Amino acid sequence: MVWNAESALREAGMRVTRQRIAVLSALRDRPHATADTLTAATREALGSISVQAVYDVLAACAENGLVRRIQPAGSPARFETRTADNHHHLVCEVCGRVDDVDCVIGSAPCLSPHDAHGYDIAAAEVVFWGTCAQCGSAETAPAGRRSTKE
Repeated sequence: MVWNAESALREAGMRVTRQRIAVLSALRDRPHATADTLTAATREALGSISVQAVYDVLAACAENGLVRRIQPAGSPARFETRTADNHHHLVCEVCGRVDDVDCVIGSAPCLSPHDAHGYDIAAAEVVFWGTCAQCGSAETAPAGRRSTKE
C-alpha cells in the first residue's frame, strides 16, 4: 500500500492542510532530506512557503509520530517518514548519502548496553559510516568523515 500524506495526517489526528500535505509528500519522495531540500520541493508544488513554515510542519509531524528527525555527526538534520520501527542508517563519508538499514540483531531496541543504569530502553540509534558503492567505485575511501552533502 502506498503511503498517503492526507491519510497519515488524519490518522494522527492532525489538521490536513495544503502545506502539511506538500511537505510530507516531498519527504515521502526524498527520504532523509534536509529542511532546505524540502522547502525547495514544497515551493515547486505550492508556489511559495517559508522555511519557518516547513520547520513548523516537520516539528508538528515529528511530535505526532509521522516524521523522524535524524542528525548524523557533521551533517544537517534530516527527516524521514519511516517511523514505525527501530531501524538504523548508513552514511557515506564521501557524498553524505544516507540509507536505511534494518535492525542489526532483530527486535527493538536492537542493542542492549552492558549496564542500562536503570533505564527502560525503548530504542537504539546506530549510524554506520563508510563509503557508498557509487563513491567507492569513483575514488578511494577517505580516512574520515568529510562531507555533509545530500
